[in-house]
Amino acid sequence: MTAPTPLHRALHAPGPRPLPDDAAALLRALDAPPRLAAHLRLVHDVAHQLLAWLEGRYPAPALPLDREAVLFGAATHDVGKASHVGELSGSGSAHEETGRRLLLEHGVAPELARFAATHASWTLPDVGLEDLLVSLADKIWKNKRVPELEDLVVRRLAKVSGRPVWEEFLALDDALTAVGEGAQERLAFQASYPV
Repeated sequence: MTAPTPLHRALHAPGPRPLPDDAAALLRALDAPPRLAAHLRLVHDVAHQLLAWLEGRYPAPALPLDREAVLFGAATHDVGKASHVGELSGSGSAHEETGRRLLLEHGVAPELARFAATHASWTLPDVGLEDLLVSLADKIWKNKRVPELEDLVVRRLAKVSGRPVWEEFLALDDALTAVGEGAQERLAFQASYPV
């Protein structure tokens, strides 16, 4: 019996929620770096946490939201880093459009493939709440706070709820603070896998 590969361990080790089967299959097909798989699991797990908070605060149908799109977007947003491995440990945006193309080439619908391109472009005029949530999960997993991004989310939530912006801000701030408290464990999980 052969030992599990580092990619297999990154996809199946105890800890963050597993990725959706189609996302995990894609990473295997691309022979993705284990660190990428670990990162995507972490962001996907944080997206679950954010969605659970939103669903508790804004019961359906108060907040029109494509939950499955957010989860798939979080699970695949950085897939382009399988081709731009240097961006796993350094900066760069080449992975964004490459990721969108890779997803399309593997049969992913354009409305889901978009997250690979939009997760770092939250100021574009046609960005939806789902895109903002994927972007937010991609920041808060490591407890990185981005006021501009958070303000966009707060404004969308205030518009839906009718509550004052300050009230939505305080609620989101509490939720992000709670999620951010697990950042050290998440960073250690990701760092335990090779690039």
